[in-house]
Amino acid sequence: MEKYFFTYEDIHKTSLDIAARVKASGFEPDVIVAIGSGGFIPARIMRTFLGKPILAVGVAYYDSEDKPSDLPRKVQWIEEAEKKLAGRRILLVDEVDDSRTTLEYCVRELMRHKPSEIAVAVLHNKLKEKKGSIPAEVLRYFAGREIEDRWVCYPWDAQDIDAHMASAAAAARGS
Repeated sequence: MEKYFFTYEDIHKTSLDIAARVKASGFEPDVIVAIGSGGFIPARIMRTFLGKPILAVGVAYYDSEDKPSDLPRKVQWIEEAEKKLAGRRILLVDEVDDSRTTLEYCVRELMRHKPSEIAVAVLHNKLKEKKGSIPAEVLRYFAGREIEDRWVCYPWDAQDIDAHMASAAAAARGS
């Protein structure tokens, strides 16, 4: 199976591009909500460009063998969410929009806390049929790159970063 190997440089540039498009759209978030674990790093990079605080949520959709579960489940949520989210503009960040199930789940959970607006940002949107849907309340969706439906290898998941970087370089050369 072909895979994508993205580098930290790829992630940084893609996050910068998303932050620029968020600004250009006129959407000014009050807070960035990172979906852990994949959304932590892009959210932190976007914070540099957007200057907004980050809150984190932990949601599990895949098991220890990278097999999807039936439904996402909360692993960690925002303490005092009502106070921190009510009436605020939220930029929800994750690394990849694969099945869309996690994004749908998080948006619906965040909507329970009555924010004024939610926008979604992902580094990569897989071009495939989705199991979940983005709720109608989300009027802005930012994808850094549209990609084919292949397994994505991010540098923060690499057990051997040198091997990951070599695979990324080989993919860039087309070999």
